[in-house]
Amino acid sequence: MVALLDRRLVFVTGKGGVGKTTVACALALFAAERGRRTLLCEVDAKGDVASYLETDETSFTPRQVLPGLFAMSMDTEASLREYLKLNLRIPVVGRIGPLARAFDFVATAAPGVREILTVGKLCYEVRERHYDLVVVDAPATGHIVGQLAAPQAINELVKVGLIRSQTDWMVEILSDPARTGLVIVTTPEEMPVNETMELAGRVAKETSVDLADVVVNRVLPELFGRNEEQVFERLCRPDAAHRLGELVGGDPRPVLEAARLAVTLRRTRAEHLERLRAGLDSEVQMLYLPFLFTRFHGLRTIRQVASSLGEELGF
Repeated sequence: MVALLDRRLVFVTGKGGVGKTTVACALALFAAERGRRTLLCEVDAKGDVASYLETDETSFTPRQVLPGLFAMSMDTEASLREYLKLNLRIPVVGRIGPLARAFDFVATAAPGVREILTVGKLCYEVRERHYDLVVVDAPATGHIVGQLAAPQAINELVKVGLIRSQTDWMVEILSDPARTGLVIVTTPEEMPVNETMELAGRVAKETSVDLADVVVNRVLPELFGRNEEQVFERLCRPDAAHRLGELVGGDPRPVLEAARLAVTLRRTRAEHLERLRAGLDSEVQMLYLPFLFTRFHGLRTIRQVASSLGEELGF
């Protein structure tokens, strides 16, 4: 098994709403704080990364946002421009114009072209060793497989020429578990767990990328044990509740029901986690992050998640 931070390229994906971007930001921040020159790339370019790290809007050009941490957002037209400049020695100034429109036409007709420009940019940063680690806030579970499989799909279609030579080294980087890994973020709930197990199977079957870790986000703490549950049950009886109400000066039932709900939620989520563990390869590590009872996703929250993630990684 290759430790997560020993890799050079880590894709972070997950079902919408499970905290994918939060985990990607936390992983990148933790790596940077451990002395690794780190690039965080937001593929969907929604602006969440900038918001979570409390910095200005990111662009295709990487910018240092914190010590050791650089951030960028993906732009396929800018990636095409950079590719033409680096590989074909074509000087491109401003917008590509007709070439960009031709690219849009080709990308629509040939699935995988846009994905190649995205994955190619990320692999290029790894190949050139500009950073110790590249963390990708990747597309959600429904789109990540197509992105990861794009270079291999192009390889199967094109046997010779410049395009084949370009995808060869991309496939080599993506297929090397010592350099590249995928992290799936989930929560201990039925639908996210189902999607995680389905995605893990598709990644193994349809791509050559190694599934590094599964991060389980929003794990509830175990507040009460079996003995406490028995006490709650006795206190919920009418006579006990009445006497308790007299002692505390109010109706205790809402508090007791809240305690019962906490126990029920914890137990139900534990069952989903057991099912997830049974459905994954035994070599896939599961990392657990606590439920943070906050609605604000800023740098303070990211630092809390990074600290928890570091503990799970053994630091």
